[in-house]
Amino acid sequence: MTAAAAALLLATAACGGANAAPAAASAARAPAEPQGPQPGVGEFTAYRQTMPRSEVAFDMVPVAGGRFRMGSPADEPGRDDDEGPPIEVEVEPFWMGRCEVTWAEYDLWNTDTERPQSKRPDGIARPTPPYVDMTFQMGRDGYPAIGMSHVAARQYCKWLSDQTGRFHRLPTEAEWEYACRAGAATAYAFGDDPARLGEFAWFGGNSARELERGAKPVPAYQKVGTKPANAWGLCDLHGNVAEWVADAYLADAYAEAHGAAPRRAPYLPPGRDASGRPVRFPHTVRGGSWRDAAPALRSAAREPSVPEWNERDPQIPKSWWYLTDAQHIGFRVVRPWREPTAAERKQYEEP
Repeated sequence: MTAAAAALLLATAACGGANAAPAAASAARAPAEPQGPQPGVGEFTAYRQTMPRSEVAFDMVPVAGGRFRMGSPADEPGRDDDEGPPIEVEVEPFWMGRCEVTWAEYDLWNTDTERPQSKRPDGIARPTPPYVDMTFQMGRDGYPAIGMSHVAARQYCKWLSDQTGRFHRLPTEAEWEYACRAGAATAYAFGDDPARLGEFAWFGGNSARELERGAKPVPAYQKVGTKPANAWGLCDLHGNVAEWVADAYLADAYAEAHGAAPRRAPYLPPGRDASGRPVRFPHTVRGGSWRDAAPALRSAAREPSVPEWNERDPQIPKSWWYLTDAQHIGFRVVRPWREPTAAERKQYEEP
């Protein structure tokens, strides 16, 4: 069995709910094909990572490397100019979290007393306590962690690498879209029809629920993995919470000026200001969320982070760790198949 076939078998695996794979007939106009040598059987399989000194665990899914067309065609309904022109991209194999990082996982970092708390990220510290309940009464057990800054998500990944002995990071924007499409060239992994979105994703049209008994249902995030997985066994890439990727945001990221096709999983690292501090905005968010309309959940849709996501934070200066007004933002982790060089690792781990 090839690595690609093994990944496809995961479409029948449970992801926290009833997860029969969606029909692929309408979704595979131009499937991504694995390119070159792939990891062998027994070396590149799904696994469950249990956190040290804890019962908390999460599942990692193998994604075979390949080439695909990144971006959307000019005639795709709901398309924005920053999604093109489409460009061919080559992606190396990697594992990706089957679901978004949950509060149970994220809270282990927040409560790791072996690391000091600091208002400023330094590659070692953990966040200071938030000024508000960052779940916003939407639930904690089984729900995705939200409201963290881009640098906090990156530093969580560094902490996770230290804890597990396996290098983890945020996905590149190319890796994220490749995994979301799962071989499809349509607007969504399941096809082009937004009327079917409720079958596969949590979004503004179906996410309302009671946050308190007897209260009027309001849009809110949902427990991870309660919608069907895509054809590669990954859950919630469309909707629930929008997800940080590693890249800084550029509106013209696909332009020829940034490299000729096929590109090799381009990564645009966060920049630094004149004082050497990381530039806080904009970074790229993918997937759409529980509060968004259908077009924002398309595989190619991109969203830049903005300072307004931190507007109500009472700290002066604003917190480096939390985005109080970004209740729709979370993330998931990847683990590259190829062990990175020290220089590559530094690009993802520097605060």
